[in-house]
Amino acid sequence: MKLACASGSFHRDIERGELTQLEFLDVCARELACDGVVLDVRHFPRTDDDYLAQVKKMATDRGLSIAALADGAFFSSPPERMTEQLDRALELGAPLLAAPLAAEVDTSWSEQLARLGLATTLAKARNVTLALRNEPGTFAATTHDCKRVAKEADSAWLRFGPEPQRFDAASDPRALAANTVLLWSDCVAQTDRSIGETIAAFADFRGHLVIGESNGHATVAQAAAAIDGWRTAILDRK
Repeated sequence: MKLACASGSFHRDIERGELTQLEFLDVCARELACDGVVLDVRHFPRTDDDYLAQVKKMATDRGLSIAALADGAFFSSPPERMTEQLDRALELGAPLLAAPLAAEVDTSWSEQLARLGLATTLAKARNVTLALRNEPGTFAATTHDCKRVAKEADSAWLRFGPEPQRFDAASDPRALAANTVLLWSDCVAQTDRSIGETIAAFADFRGHLVIGESNGHATVAQAAAAIDGWRTAILDRK
């Protein structure tokens, strides 16, 4: 298991101009000692080829993998925007695009399923895998929901990117383990117990565990403590 940090954790600081996307990469490499990063699409000040090349080169120079792009609106987007985000992932060398489904109050299941079909078709054409995130109130809130979505979409380019702490008590995260390509942990809400349960449920997982923070208000100290907790737990298990 590798450790990554999501720029969404620092959304408040980035939105206020107190932290740039490039400074975030430096923080991840020098202060957090991450293996990788997840870049939120909201945090790109520019999306021209020169800037994307700069981000990719800086991540490479710092020894960071761009594990994924994160886009909270992807599965609610029109085709043109889906294409734009997938092309951005491709240019950055990000193998995954992580996104939740739409809220159930915002659209119908039939409409969401149609968008899923379009999204997976576009993703397949670019060989970028979609990592489905679970969020309360969406069509993928529980493990049962996630399995239903995967069955209905029926695409190898739709996989899971769960945050086990956000499932309800009736969910069993182990049911998603075989097709999980990204894991998430909230740096404020995580505990030694939640870390241990996630490691046990995803014992064979070889991808990135992403340190996030749902409100985007994390501090570097909180992220560092969360990463240290995971690093210790992973080393103790070996």
